[in-house]
Amino acid sequence: QVQLVESGGSIVQPGGSLRLSCAASGFSFGVYSMSYFRQAPGKGPEWVSRISPSGRNIDYADSVKGRFTISRDNTKNTLYLQMNSLKPEDTAQYYCARGSAITWGAVDYRGKGTLVTVST
Repeated sequence: QVQLVESGGSIVQPGGSLRLSCAASGFSFGVYSMSYFRQAPGKGPEWVSRISPSGRNIDYADSVKGRFTISRDNTKNTLYLQMNSLKPEDTAQYYCARGSAITWGAVDYRGKGTLVTVST
């Protein structure tokens, strides 16, 4: 069955960096676009970024553009999100999702998430 397992979440100070990973299994990872979403406390899910199967086409939400970098290693069935210059408003549960949908309701599979807290 399809499994997506996120890791790498932590508590970090403003201005710091983190790299999230998402290990995929149960499907042909290399033929699917992949995405990251996040959900801050008390708010609805927000699309963060997506990457095409080859990695050549990438999109970011305006809120993270220039600070976050999405990438993938199809040999390891793993998706990454490098997050730099973190801000308190980046605090959220981060989810990886299969596919290129930018709306939460259109996602067919997602992981359980990993928590990122940006705080002094």
